[in-house]
Amino acid sequence: MLVDRYGRVITNLRVSITKKCNLNCIYCHQEGCYSKDDYEISSTEIIEICSAFKKMGVRKLKITGGEPLVRKDVVEIVSLLPRFDEISMTTNGTLLSNFAFDLKEVGLARVNVSLDTLDEKKYEFITGAPKLKKVIDGIYAAFDAGLLPIKINMVILKGINDNDVERLVEFTKQFNKSKINVILQVIELLDFFKPSLKKYHFDISKIERKFSKNAKKVITRKMHKRKQYIFDNFAIEFVRPVNNSEFCSACNRIRVTADAKIKPCLLRNDNLINIRGLKGDELKKAIFRAVMIREPFFKNNYY
Repeated sequence: MLVDRYGRVITNLRVSITKKCNLNCIYCHQEGCYSKDDYEISSTEIIEICSAFKKMGVRKLKITGGEPLVRKDVVEIVSLLPRFDEISMTTNGTLLSNFAFDLKEVGLARVNVSLDTLDEKKYEFITGAPKLKKVIDGIYAAFDAGLLPIKINMVILKGINDNDVERLVEFTKQFNKSKINVILQVIELLDFFKPSLKKYHFDISKIERKFSKNAKKVITRKMHKRKQYIFDNFAIEFVRPVNNSEFCSACNRIRVTADAKIKPCLLRNDNLINIRGLKGDELKKAIFRAVMIREPFFKNNYY
């Protein structure tokens, strides 16, 4: 079991398999890593690293990018991964209709799909590409393939899509006839990485208060202490990472970047551990070292 100096157990691993993407979203933070290193982690390294983390107690794996589906060997990579409790993927959804069934067949459990609006003009402004229909097609394909539950990641941008939440909720209801298969995640904008994003930051607690009043059930997730509100035919979750010591106090994630470095915290780039080419005991030692330098970004009254 991997436990950092603050008593936080690492159970979730996120591996970025590429920096490449077919969109250019204005808020993209590349998993918090802006390295100029052109090296792309190999499939062999991905399997080696994931296997090491699993042996050390990590239970869940999420494949990320960039856009992971632009990698031609993505299905092969998933097929070769060790069997975690759950293997999921975060994708922009534009290529998902091409891969959903193959990914399900080789062991992918579910997907998170980035979808900030159902308005075509807003979507193109946010992502830089007119591909909204492809994303919708991808969500339907993921549903049909059984990559469930699907989580729709909606980053709120002030003055752009802060009034679009209800429409996304209505969109999810069609998938939730007998049980909750599609969950909307409303995500607070991380504006640390680009000064130009400051003007788009929106306090999503205003939206959360509205939905919290009539929920049939409230689930406080262990990871990040985030709340999920359950209704008859939809569920909505709020992710608030900014200035939130409670978020950091319950963080159980660790990342591996697309250029093969362990990244202990999303919001820091001064403590990355290079694991390129490492195997066996050397890789294990590097993982322990990364866990031991891990610390909450927002400490406040918790530490």
